[in-house]
Amino acid sequence: MTKAITISLLFAASALTPAAALAQDAGGYIRIDGGVAVTPAQGSAKRVTVTVHGGGIFHVIAAPEGMTGVTRETSLMVPTPPEAGDYTVAERDGHVLVRTAHDTADIDLGTGEVRFLGADGRTLLDQAGQPAFTPTTIDGHGYVEVSQQFNRGTDEGLYGLGQHQNSQMNYNGEDVELAQHNMDIAVPFLVSTRNYGILWDNNSITRFGNPEPYRFVGDGLKVTSGGRPGFTAKYYLGDKLAVTRREQTIDYQYIEDQAKWPAAAKADTVAADSGQNTAGNAVQTQRVVWTGELTPDRTGMHKFRLYGSSYFKVFMDGREVLNRWRQNWNPWYANFQYPMTRGKPVEVRIEWEPNAGYMAFFHNKPLADADRHSVWFTSEVGRAVNYWFVPGKDMDDVIAGYRKLTGKAVMLPKWAYGFWQSRQRYENQDQLVDVVEQYRKRDIPLDNIVQDWFYWPEDAWGSHEFDKARYPDPQGMIDKVHDLNAHFMISVWPKFYPTTDNYKELDAKGYTYHGNLEMGNKDWVGPGYLNTDYDPYAPEARRIYWRQIKESLADLGVDAWWMDATEPDIHSNLSIADRKKTMGPTARGPAAEYFNSFPLVHAEGVHDGWRRYKPDVRPFILTRSGFGGLQRAGAALWSGDVASRWYDLRAQISAGVNLSMSGIPNWTHDIGGFALESRYSAKSPKPDDLDEWRELNLRWFQFGAFSPLFRSHGEYPVREIYEISPDGSPMRKAMVWYDELRYRLMPYIYTQAADTWFDNGSIMRGLVMDFPDDARARNINDEYLFGRALLVAPVTEYKARAREVYLPRTAGGWYDFYSGQRIAGGDSVNFAAPASRIPLFVRAGSIVPLGPVQQYTGQKPDAPVTLNVYTGADGAFALYEDDGTSEGYRTGEYSRIPIRYDDASGSVIIGAREGRGYAAMPANRTFRVRWITPGRTLDLDGKTDATVQWSGEPVTVKRP
Repeated sequence: MTKAITISLLFAASALTPAAALAQDAGGYIRIDGGVAVTPAQGSAKRVTVTVHGGGIFHVIAAPEGMTGVTRETSLMVPTPPEAGDYTVAERDGHVLVRTAHDTADIDLGTGEVRFLGADGRTLLDQAGQPAFTPTTIDGHGYVEVSQQFNRGTDEGLYGLGQHQNSQMNYNGEDVELAQHNMDIAVPFLVSTRNYGILWDNNSITRFGNPEPYRFVGDGLKVTSGGRPGFTAKYYLGDKLAVTRREQTIDYQYIEDQAKWPAAAKADTVAADSGQNTAGNAVQTQRVVWTGELTPDRTGMHKFRLYGSSYFKVFMDGREVLNRWRQNWNPWYANFQYPMTRGKPVEVRIEWEPNAGYMAFFHNKPLADADRHSVWFTSEVGRAVNYWFVPGKDMDDVIAGYRKLTGKAVMLPKWAYGFWQSRQRYENQDQLVDVVEQYRKRDIPLDNIVQDWFYWPEDAWGSHEFDKARYPDPQGMIDKVHDLNAHFMISVWPKFYPTTDNYKELDAKGYTYHGNLEMGNKDWVGPGYLNTDYDPYAPEARRIYWRQIKESLADLGVDAWWMDATEPDIHSNLSIADRKKTMGPTARGPAAEYFNSFPLVHAEGVHDGWRRYKPDVRPFILTRSGFGGLQRAGAALWSGDVASRWYDLRAQISAGVNLSMSGIPNWTHDIGGFALESRYSAKSPKPDDLDEWRELNLRWFQFGAFSPLFRSHGEYPVREIYEISPDGSPMRKAMVWYDELRYRLMPYIYTQAADTWFDNGSIMRGLVMDFPDDARARNINDEYLFGRALLVAPVTEYKARAREVYLPRTAGGWYDFYSGQRIAGGDSVNFAAPASRIPLFVRAGSIVPLGPVQQYTGQKPDAPVTLNVYTGADGAFALYEDDGTSEGYRTGEYSRIPIRYDDASGSVIIGAREGRGYAAMPANRTFRVRWITPGRTLDLDGKTDATVQWSGEPVTVKRP
């Protein structure tokens, strides 16, 4: 017989303590604070706890034998879980049911398996079998690899999981590895079209999809060539064949693997891909070609991953399936899949131009269809299966639940949403100030200038001190930027040379990692210097780090922090095992256990330090890597050192959308791509290459104008608008037009930004968020919504002057932003895309507020606002305004102006002001109204249809 015992427990964050491990009958449960603890009659989990948080969120911990006492420490992602709220517990037919007003957790007392049902009784998430626990030892301590599958055979759309670079929007059927990298951001939060989310509470490397790690092709998948095992590998120097040999696998993945290179095929290659060595002499080109036959032992869709840099191509049965380039120092995975039949060979050919780059070839076998289409998480290091089930009425509500757990998305300063200029890198203070002056001289809008790395003396990384030879007056430099009504952001790293005083202070207290020093790894600066990172997991270390950058930089008037290499990337191109050696042990535990969480605690240290330093000025951090909860730390993310290629432009779209659907709303990318092929970066590029380079930048710039944050950055050639586009050219005109449009749209954009705090909104939205029942919208990976009104369709092919755009069906249809043409929606259209314009559509019923062109965001705070009202459906908008920089928004110091459009009468109703207001708030507002009807072309400075003076009370404007 089941025994239910009510026990009052003292424990943190619903974690069972040893005191809770009371005797229970197998197949029984006890009540605990917030829920129940089950001792299953059978199965791999010996204790399953299910607790309620926030009136509808459930936390599940399924622990194996030996780990049923303290099953978790305080979560880094969820440091203060919400209180339980109302719930009931009942037993029925061998199950215990924990019910809230929104959903139910149904726990099988026999097996411990859990499923979640919505208020309507429909199953949302169903555990598929037992959790898998595989014992492992990390730094002498016992852990388990954990794995749990849900929803076998599901057809739901699955999104989130952070930022990844393979042009995949819907992850149903895909494999995604969550491991921090220069261009990949691991956020273990998944959101479903069934209107639930899973926050997988594990900090280690995690796989979504197939629980089996990918293996080298040749280690599992049979490879032969000429009837013998292995690939035939041919190494060329120039046009001459230097080496032919047989290789079982292709493995030049990490630095250590370069030793495998055949001596007779070595050449004087260079990392800069310039075709010259350091002495300026021409170098020999290298080429490697692998050929073979792949013979599978299973029929189905086989998954492949090529890890590579420099130029590489893959052919399967003579068909090209990959053609990529990546900078040679920053390799990454390119995914593809191929149908194969058991016992039937497939010819493979891989062509590679190494140029001191990296290469490896991986494969995973097909899964049964029900397993392939499931929700499956596997983590390398854990103590239990540990996750939070987050229900919602729609996908926005699920993201709101995620933020209820991990923290609200705090507001960034308004100027962060203006245009930023950066490059790799400004070399002295005159150069940096001159860029701001050139923008102002040319009346090209700009809000932020960024000083990238290496402003310090060469041998003093981590000193946070300016090199006096190049920056003799950093205070004066920053003051000048401020005098020009721009803001100053600076690059800070978690990296230190051991010769610096800052390192010595941290190291004396045990707050630095020693692995990279012990391995003798030197960086790429000058002769190369020993270096390592500090340990932000120690609270005191975070406080010291902040004080050090405060005293050297913040006190000079720095406005914001560009936190680079926060994965952490202590030494690039090390194996995962060596990376773990360089980044631990941490103050909390082994590096393997906390592999993905470094960027969160590092950012929180700077955020918290700033709030103590300037408690009424919003912190602003841009960081290269993130983790669940980063949105609470005043931080935005960017997509890393992506390549300047058309494919990489396309890949940014799904990367940004899925990061947004992971609950982190502020994101950006290097307009134009960070790293360039030598054909673009040559001092005298060929005319055709120069034309392509400029068009790629223009198309990327157009996409950037409709990204949450709008910033230009990259390696040579420099990216300033007046440098990259010839004076008087159509390109210059188009770039300035979109820059000005960004500022015209600032009332709309800043309201979207405010909604991330007030309404848990998202700026960059997958089509599926607004059209969840549209099967086609689920899988569109090259369009998105910018706010709820605008649909953006970037152009990602060279010389394309039209593109297919899918417009979901919506009441009243869609308007072409430029021509006013109205399209019903529900189908694809082939839309014109001249080089000067990106396809852009507005949903009928939208109210889009516009301001004037400004040179910076705060230039004209009381300027009239034009309301473009797109007829054909009812609509609403709540215009948000505040002082743009203070923390007063948290306590009601803002203005909300609700605006409603009634399509039947054509009336625009401007409601009474909401909010307490703010210092310097205009007492009155001039609103101009323009009703957009089918065929009304865009005229941003043209005639409006009505003008009204508004003084805070409701007013109705009738359509003429």
